[in-house]
Amino acid sequence: MTVENRDPWTGEIRRHEKIDAAGIERALAAADAAFPAWVALGVDGRGAYLRKIAASLRARRESIATLMTQDMGKLRREALGEIEKSAAACEYYADNAARYLEDQVIPTEAAKSYVRYEPIGCVLAIMPWNFPIWQVFRFLAPGLMAGNVAVLKHATNVPQCADAIADVLAEAGVPAGVFAVLHIDNEQTAKVIGDPRIKAVTLTGSERAGRSVAATAGQHLKKCVMELGGSDPFVVLEDADLDRTVTMAVLSRYGNAGQTCIAAKRFIVVEAIADAFVERFAAAAARLQPGDPNADGTGIAPMARADLRDELHKQVQASIARGATPLLGCTPGQGATVYPASILDGVKPGMPAYHEELFGPVASIIRVRDEAEAIRVANDTAFGLGASVWTRDKARGDQVARQIAAGACFVNTIVRSDVRLPFGGTKTSGFGRELAEHGIHEFMNIKTVVVD
Repeated sequence: MTVENRDPWTGEIRRHEKIDAAGIERALAAADAAFPAWVALGVDGRGAYLRKIAASLRARRESIATLMTQDMGKLRREALGEIEKSAAACEYYADNAARYLEDQVIPTEAAKSYVRYEPIGCVLAIMPWNFPIWQVFRFLAPGLMAGNVAVLKHATNVPQCADAIADVLAEAGVPAGVFAVLHIDNEQTAKVIGDPRIKAVTLTGSERAGRSVAATAGQHLKKCVMELGGSDPFVVLEDADLDRTVTMAVLSRYGNAGQTCIAAKRFIVVEAIADAFVERFAAAAARLQPGDPNADGTGIAPMARADLRDELHKQVQASIARGATPLLGCTPGQGATVYPASILDGVKPGMPAYHEELFGPVASIIRVRDEAEAIRVANDTAFGLGASVWTRDKARGDQVARQIAAGACFVNTIVRSDVRLPFGGTKTSGFGRELAEHGIHEFMNIKTVVVD
């Protein structure tokens, strides 16, 4: 069966073939067969391949960046940065996996007690379109270094990116079966999850997708990691450095056309500074002009798909109907996927802009009396992925950060993933962790060994 994908900027349609049942069986059989030899390579052997993968990513950076703009409309400069980040992650785990995976001796009454980390086999990765290279390598680099093998079900609108990842690994000489791309639909995915050769599942995506995949994995008693949506609070206290705060607010909200789970979405601003912040924020956001994602001067990318833009605009319209003020933008631009940098002021409970994730370039301004109310509003959400706090007093920022329920809270800088730090959420933003030492351990058998 042929599946269509439309270039968000040019509208050009590209087609790719879904894999059939026989193709799925070949991929899973190959993964199962490749696993023992991949484990036997050891950390040093696998690390050598990871370094080759990093080199291949860098060698192909220009062509892969083109595919990213074609598949999901990403600004070229953002695409190039994403590719470099992915290459660096491969090198990081090649450098650090031995330390993360070494046996941990535990003093007990026995002659010898230790904890051992062992790979579990083939992991199914279900990945989204918004960071089509980084999201995959965020799992794949630690997963391969752990000794696991993987199959990828990528989002249907980034098929070229999925195939490019497979090409990169092939060019690096990674043995056949260690990694494969499955161009499959949701029904096929459910069957793959149930296959006994799949030992675990990792998903980055929407809350709805997470609930469905986690339920299927649970039926088969398979471990899963869920990195889901977010409606990150950006808390601006009255003593914030406005120049830096506004600059970073624009970067956090409008990067990747706002299509980022850890983007600042709810700007919770103390009244004493609210007017000044909003005025500067709106002026800076207004300078971001939509355009060709390949052009150097483009300020904001098109959204990835027309249906995503339409859904975002419905949320905006519903919020305005319930009393929010459209301060900037809030009207679709020219073209099927363009939405300008937008701001809704006066956002309050009962509005979609207050309760829901706005997965696009729309900022929600929520004005609060003081720090205590800011903390309450920050936590007044079903989500719990990231948060940021802005204040000149670092100790104060630290104390506020400790009171916000989120998987990560940053003070005076924007929320971002860093290969050295664990990444993941709480509440409906998911469970489990990626990156750092925590990420490499997620899909391993943590085995206790006692010798007496």
